[in-house]
Amino acid sequence: MAEVFLRHLSRWQAEQQQEELADEFIETYRRAHGAEYEDRQAFLKAFNRAFTRDGFDMVVAGAAGRTVGHAYGYLIDRSGGWWRGLGADEPWDVEELTVSGQVFALAELTVRPPFRRTGVAGRLLDALLTRTDAALAVTRVDPANAGALGALSSWGWVRLGMAGADDAHVPSVGTGPATEIWGRALRRA
Repeated sequence: MAEVFLRHLSRWQAEQQQEELADEFIETYRRAHGAEYEDRQAFLKAFNRAFTRDGFDMVVAGAAGRTVGHAYGYLIDRSGGWWRGLGADEPWDVEELTVSGQVFALAELTVRPPFRRTGVAGRLLDALLTRTDAALAVTRVDPANAGALGALSSWGWVRLGMAGADDAHVPSVGTGPATEIWGRALRRA
């Protein structure tokens, strides 16, 4: 297997490479035949909203001249009450961290199938999260996605609670109904 290199992208570079990233997204998730166009458009729409957000950062993994994975995220908007409904036993004061601009949302983490289980996803995530000054990272996940839940758990993420069905503040990784919110401390909160 070819050696995998990581690099951070600026907003401008991310915008310039969005078509290649959409190709990778479609190959990574290979869902229902015939749904590629709609999936691609949904990815591009979400991506275009994301790279204009405060605190946007992105890391891509490449090998043999093509993108094999990517991770991106941004700071969560200080307004809104996405944390309402989380259990009282979470280890962080999520409301205070959000209002102070200290919560980073993991919006996407993908790795093409031939490069899975090789450590690329963990390297992408580590590279992405080391550059943020946020105290907490969060994301939404489909509770039926055992692979994503297992990976997040092995990387030190914990389940914080359930997300509201229409909550757009916390983005989701993977596909399916992302109803669980997971978090990971990035520095002492």
